[in-house]
Amino acid sequence: MNPQTLARLTGVLFLITYITSIPALFVFYAPVLKNPGYITSAGPDTAVLVGAFLEVILIIANVGSALALFPVLKRQNEALALGYVTARMVESGFIAVGILSLLTVVTLRQEAAGADPASLTLVGQALVAMHDWTFLLGPSFVVGIGNGLLLGYLMYRSGLVPRPLARLGLIGGALLCASGIAVLFGVLEQGGAVQSIASMPEFFWELLLGIYLTVWGFRRSAVASEPARMLTSELVPA
Repeated sequence: MNPQTLARLTGVLFLITYITSIPALFVFYAPVLKNPGYITSAGPDTAVLVGAFLEVILIIANVGSALALFPVLKRQNEALALGYVTARMVESGFIAVGILSLLTVVTLRQEAAGADPASLTLVGQALVAMHDWTFLLGPSFVVGIGNGLLLGYLMYRSGLVPRPLARLGLIGGALLCASGIAVLFGVLEQGGAVQSIASMPEFFWELLLGIYLTVWGFRRSAVASEPARMLTSELVPA
């Protein structure tokens, strides 16, 4: 497939991840995430189900963006390109576990009539805690490695996007990984101000990358020089 077609497809898929993930987390999941007694209340189940549906689309967009980029990135470094695809898959796996945990809360709320309310509340809080951990390990830590460090490095070395933009990815990935580790060991509060600030470079890196690829595609000079680089690497041993 034409590299510019792959670029624009990737850009659209990146933008879809924003359109789906932000409303799911901050709007549709809010009732179950912010109300400790949701499982015993008459909570708005439809909102949680819509959030789960949006995150299923998010998973599809995540995997699709990785597969769309792989044919281009592997020309730069196949091992790192495969690592990026793997990181996207692992991230999507964590997201899927988070979806299942919240859907289980909804199911228990609907079908566990007559159960002890205190026990139900405890189970519901445990399932929400599981979702919080999957969010930390997936969309936080693994994203820092995959979308930040690996993708940022590959884009920087290939020159497929402006290098200042790729540097933002490297910085964002490093900060996201560091803040995720800090939260894991209790140094920072999950969702606190410090972690939120540390996630901003990664947030803007992925958003700007999606916009850039959708509007302009890959830098044409980098795409044009790719066959020459491949021929040189084949003729001149490393």
